[in-house]
Amino acid sequence: MEELDLKELLQVFWEKKISIILIVAIFIVIGVIYTFGFVEPEYQSVTSLLLATNSSSNSQTPSTSITTSDVTLNSNLVETYSDLVGSHSVLRTVLSNLAIDQSLEESIKKNVAVTAKDGTEVINITVTNDDPVMAQKIANEIAKVFMERIKEWYGIENLHVVDEAEVNNTPSNINHPRDIVIFGAAGFVLALLYVLIANMLDTTIKSAQDIEKIAGYTVLASIPVYDLSSDNKKRGKRGGKR
Repeated sequence: MEELDLKELLQVFWEKKISIILIVAIFIVIGVIYTFGFVEPEYQSVTSLLLATNSSSNSQTPSTSITTSDVTLNSNLVETYSDLVGSHSVLRTVLSNLAIDQSLEESIKKNVAVTAKDGTEVINITVTNDDPVMAQKIANEIAKVFMERIKEWYGIENLHVVDEAEVNNTPSNINHPRDIVIFGAAGFVLALLYVLIANMLDTTIKSAQDIEKIAGYTVLASIPVYDLSSDNKKRGKRGGKR
């Protein structure tokens, strides 16, 4: 494989600058068509829950103070609660309450993300849907049903809604400037690779320097190319004038 120093490499790129610009432009056009015409918008809504005072639903004298044991228990329950939010029991009840076809359970479950903020007792329920209103309804209903289930399963009421989900009309999966830049960058990289590969596969001799590199001999002289056809044309014109 022919080795190129940095100066020669830059020279090769400069000579092929038109091809590079055309390839980048084509990729940018493809990016615009893709991001505006083929990407289906998706919307997200988030409900935030807080594990707070651990008060028993059966207690006759509920306490409003938070003890160290409450904080420790809540911290241990964050991970467990995060797993239970997406359980079949909760989701099937949510679908039933919202009159959504039960066959869509797996599809809905894939679009529900439950995250616990590190070092906190806050659980975020994020729902993604192609309908922003439906995403908001599902997120809030999951929080509601989950709080009821926790009361049944544990006999405690330590979950509180911090922020209810709101309708978000901004797509979460579409960022036109970013997508176009990504396509443009991909086109630029591919254009450079194309130029490099084309240059390596091109074995034609273009200059005296190429002969010196290939044969290892010093070029002492060169014969310029003389266009005989243009000279004959000039002579023919002169003869015609006579």
